[in-house]
Amino acid sequence: MNAPSMLRISSRDNALIKDLRRLSQENGAYRKQQRYWAEGDHLCRAALVRGMRPDIAVFAESFLSAARTEYVQAATKNIVVPDALFHEISGLESPASMGYVFALPRDQGLKPGVATVILDRVQDAGNVGSILRSASAFGVEQVLALKGTAALWGSKVLRAGMGAHWGLRLFEGFTFANLDGLDLPIVVTSSHRGEFLHVAQYTNQLPNPCAWVFGHEGQGVCTELEAMARVHIRIAQPGGEESLNVGAAAAICLHASASQAPSVRA
Repeated sequence: MNAPSMLRISSRDNALIKDLRRLSQENGAYRKQQRYWAEGDHLCRAALVRGMRPDIAVFAESFLSAARTEYVQAATKNIVVPDALFHEISGLESPASMGYVFALPRDQGLKPGVATVILDRVQDAGNVGSILRSASAFGVEQVLALKGTAALWGSKVLRAGMGAHWGLRLFEGFTFANLDGLDLPIVVTSSHRGEFLHVAQYTNQLPNPCAWVFGHEGQGVCTELEAMARVHIRIAQPGGEESLNVGAAAAICLHASASQAPSVRA
């Protein structure tokens, strides 16, 4: 297969370059453009492995000669820019020299009865990305982000997710009313209330599947979701820390659920 032709752009005032800069550097730009930016060969390779196909590939000139063939052939449109211009587009301190633009996924509709994570105003992009990675690793199918949660398709969350986005169904802007369609017991995490996770796990008190709720880094889960919960769970901390980082707590809880799933294999 011959490599697709390359369009070379050198002007920083080019309309596409301006759009790419916004996608890379402005968290909510993807909502307006209905597309998102994934930067770096690791992230781009993860997308291809998941069967994703970008609309646009962007390469720095110095990287193009070393780019994998599959990187160049994956997109319907290929752009080459000077290294300095790619650095202007990039939102990274050390730009990765290539990136893909993907169309934002269409709303597939909430899927009832499957393992779910609900993010209640989790604001740090690194925490959100970390939770998405754990969700994908431990068999969660969908993630619902309530208003106030970091932008799921923003470049910072994408980088922290390390490819997990393409293994999950992601929904933003959910309200409490929308949760009725889940048809799942809701499990709320807390630093001070409820059964200890290890006790609930070994006494079969953890419903499976369920919807795990992880809350705001400082305020925790809101009172409305607390009231909707069937189970409240806390994690034992014999070392005496007041609380765990929400990303770490999510990984522990989701692993506990995964270990109880009938389909778990050694």
